[in-house]
Amino acid sequence: MTDSVICQTKEAPAQGESFDAALGAYLASRGLVEPKGIERARRVAGESGGRFDAVLTQLGLLSDKGLAEAFAALLGIGRAEAGDYPEAAVLPERLRAKFLRKARVLPLGCDEACVILAMADPRDGFTIAAVAAAAGRRVEIRVGLPIDIEAGLARLYSGGETIAARAASGADSGQPFEEDADRLKDMASEAPVVRLVNQIIARAVETKASDIHLEPFEDRLRVRYRYDGVLHEMESPPQGWDAAIVSRVKIMARLDIAERRLPQDGRIKLAVRGHDIDFRVSTIPCFHGETVVLRVLDRSAVVLDFDALGLDGGLRRGLEGLLEAPNGIILVTGPTGSGKTTTLYTALKHLNSVRRKIVTVEDPIEYQLAGITQIQVKPQIGLNFATLLRSILRQDPDVVMIGEIRDVETAQIAVQAALTGHLVLSTLHTNSAAAAVTRLRDMGVEDYLLAATLGGVLAQRLVRVLCPACKIPVEAPPELVAKLGLDRLAGSAKVVLHEEVGCPQCRGTGFQGRKAIGELLVPDTEIQRFILSEGDQGAIDQAARRAGMRPMQEAGLAEVLAGNTTLRELARSIRVED
Repeated sequence: MTDSVICQTKEAPAQGESFDAALGAYLASRGLVEPKGIERARRVAGESGGRFDAVLTQLGLLSDKGLAEAFAALLGIGRAEAGDYPEAAVLPERLRAKFLRKARVLPLGCDEACVILAMADPRDGFTIAAVAAAAGRRVEIRVGLPIDIEAGLARLYSGGETIAARAASGADSGQPFEEDADRLKDMASEAPVVRLVNQIIARAVETKASDIHLEPFEDRLRVRYRYDGVLHEMESPPQGWDAAIVSRVKIMARLDIAERRLPQDGRIKLAVRGHDIDFRVSTIPCFHGETVVLRVLDRSAVVLDFDALGLDGGLRRGLEGLLEAPNGIILVTGPTGSGKTTTLYTALKHLNSVRRKIVTVEDPIEYQLAGITQIQVKPQIGLNFATLLRSILRQDPDVVMIGEIRDVETAQIAVQAALTGHLVLSTLHTNSAAAAVTRLRDMGVEDYLLAATLGGVLAQRLVRVLCPACKIPVEAPPELVAKLGLDRLAGSAKVVLHEEVGCPQCRGTGFQGRKAIGELLVPDTEIQRFILSEGDQGAIDQAARRAGMRPMQEAGLAEVLAGNTTLRELARSIRVED
């Protein structure tokens, strides 16, 4: 470095193996990278000749943000935040865009004596000295995220090589930008776009989002993450990058980037911070391009255990009792996103043993279960639920799981399988347990077959759980207590509710995680009589309550009184009636 450079550093060395050792120790001490991951990165760096810090991000062991924070801590320099980037180019006559892009730096501001420089690599002494010489000022360093620096360069410098400029002007071939597949492929492979998409994906995994939504509009690409069933908007990428970002995702999912008129589905498998993560990708054409949704399937974050589901003791014991039956149909019902598939997977894990042959028919297979034969439906070649079920039954499995009963043919084969000695697990889209009976009846299943084969129906929803670090107790208004009968449910205890506040631990939402609430209908003699006499949904529901079924609303109110969730959250998931 030159004497005109200011770089406030700590004792940590800035170059060589000693800095790599300090970086590895820092990351391990804060739990950012596991020791095995650090050793793996060192080994790869030695074999490839690459830098240790770069290999950490390339292997998905550390995010760009995590590396920037480590640089700032070890070198004793500040971070360049999103609000620090200038509205106009700084010293454009002395610092050329081509040089800044190659060095991955961006000047944030300057005065007569100093220029503040955001750097993706603050250890690059040559670039610091070059900027100091060109600007004729001393340099003060800030650590910047590569994604922020690229966005700033694209916004401030309108050179022909920028993605935003090419997007605005159209492809060089004269074709409209959105119709030039080769140009899209080239742009989607450029380093800025690759880094941006990787950053979007890594941030979703690190913050435990379940979905990533990319939605193009006239003036921006909206990015939203779904946390605990609720969407939250993130900062938008630079304007003009929409098509390149979507194309990059499609390339990663091995989809046809030239096909933008029809929906497409694909999968991505990536290593993010040392964990193998699967992403289910769906693209649909819309007015301003294509909307993309990536479903994050992190196997390491999914615990297939009845305790993790959060079902109360009575429901759990009832469901486990149903699973011990040698045959019959067990249904899990609820709307999309209510955790039906996770409940079925947990049930399969409970049943899985060397004594049982278990086969599943799914569309799609979300998680792979060891010891269980899982089959993917492929309607494009005629491999649908009904066709597969006929073939599966010839192999005489003990347990069959059907991803969803969607039509009368599948329903009838499921009933026949239950009649011939198989235990059948499946899902339905109904709002209550009793509604499953009328739904199957509407599909064309005969009442006498329903009465003979239906083992039980679990209707469930997922409610967000209050963050234990910031939730606060509030006194329940007397009129609300009387309207909902909370005093009856609370017994002699004082009725106290809780409200969400929001803190860093819960990303300001006031909630952390979700748990299942539900109602379990197990047909007894009276319910079977109602099924045989074509009793309606209301009559079956009332009979189930007389037989001991705890209604879903009551189960939800019990969670509210226990301080696990709020009345507003319960009302969002189910209709709360007085």
